[in-house]
Amino acid sequence: MDANKDAFEKFSFGTQVRKSPYSDAALRWGAKGFSVYNHMYIPRDFGDPVQNFWNLVNEAILCDVAVERQVEITGPDAAKFTQYMSCRDLSKMQVGQCKYVLITDQNGGIINDPILLKLGANHFWLSIADSDVLLWAKGLAVNSGMDVHITEPDVSPLQLQGPKSRDVLRAAFGDAPTELKYYRFMEYDWDGIPLVISRTGWSSELGYEIFLRDGSAGDQLWEHLMAVGQPLGLKPGHTSSIRRIEAGMLSYHADMTLENNPFEFRLDRLVDLEMAADFVSKAALNRIKEQGVSRYFVGLRISGAALIGSNDTHWPVFDDGCKVGYVTSSVHSPRLRQNIALAMVATQVSAIGTQLEVELASGRSTCEVVPIPFYDPQKTLAAKG
Repeated sequence: MDANKDAFEKFSFGTQVRKSPYSDAALRWGAKGFSVYNHMYIPRDFGDPVQNFWNLVNEAILCDVAVERQVEITGPDAAKFTQYMSCRDLSKMQVGQCKYVLITDQNGGIINDPILLKLGANHFWLSIADSDVLLWAKGLAVNSGMDVHITEPDVSPLQLQGPKSRDVLRAAFGDAPTELKYYRFMEYDWDGIPLVISRTGWSSELGYEIFLRDGSAGDQLWEHLMAVGQPLGLKPGHTSSIRRIEAGMLSYHADMTLENNPFEFRLDRLVDLEMAADFVSKAALNRIKEQGVSRYFVGLRISGAALIGSNDTHWPVFDDGCKVGYVTSSVHSPRLRQNIALAMVATQVSAIGTQLEVELASGRSTCEVVPIPFYDPQKTLAAKG
């Protein structure tokens, strides 16, 4: 028996949670803990999360994100159906382009916030966050009258992120993928193994995602990237909560759920109520926009000693003793030397500079509403070059 596969048993919940094509490689390269996301294991611990953060922002890290499952939509009506699912106008989207989209329901609630990849005129992937979009899409299709085919293909992404990621990518696959513009992708044949390589990632740093289209080659791909990347500074790692909170990047179930709508997050740019095409939430989002929202998503800077780890409950936020919201995600940023948090608060206390209080595990602390992102607000790091 493979000793590494045997070692994975200590993390296992049984066959109801799937391993990724990279699980064993991640374990070999130092993964010390896993979480569950989209019914799969994802490495969450390679030791010190602060060191993982510095590895990301100063060099490059390789992350197993096969949990970002793809919902594939094909068929004669695939473009029309994909638009029907999303409130963002997709009419000008080009083959080879990615877009950040929202999947919203008949009440305007957010089901998921995936990256959409257009592989052909009627061929799309939704690279999803942690919710069951496949089932939602299949249910919609049954009642839509549209001719579409919806599956979860054998596609498993890795994230290669950090300022040295372009050098690692060039060493692994040559010059062509390094010439990709931000939010573009290409199909790539790696010695007979099919890949899709995109200029995307969940870090707000320069980075790429490598979508393996043959799960049996997971070990081979991981080891290849580490072999060429280590001399260039590549480290195995995990998605960084510190960096994603600095960037104000949303995490489904943590920051948003089905109870939220796009306007609460000021994501109006992802909602086009004027387009001719119909979509599931059009009437509901029109109604919500007319009525206005009672809460907004904001950034908070929290005073006091450095937070250890992240919050595992939604900490209540108070104004003059009255609860006015809750913290969704929090962390201490070693770069900013501040406690930072994302929160949902009542509109009347959402203005920049508003002074509030938050109930931490250790007691109440003062906090201030501040702009998000906390760092690199123009996202120049991810988009440069």
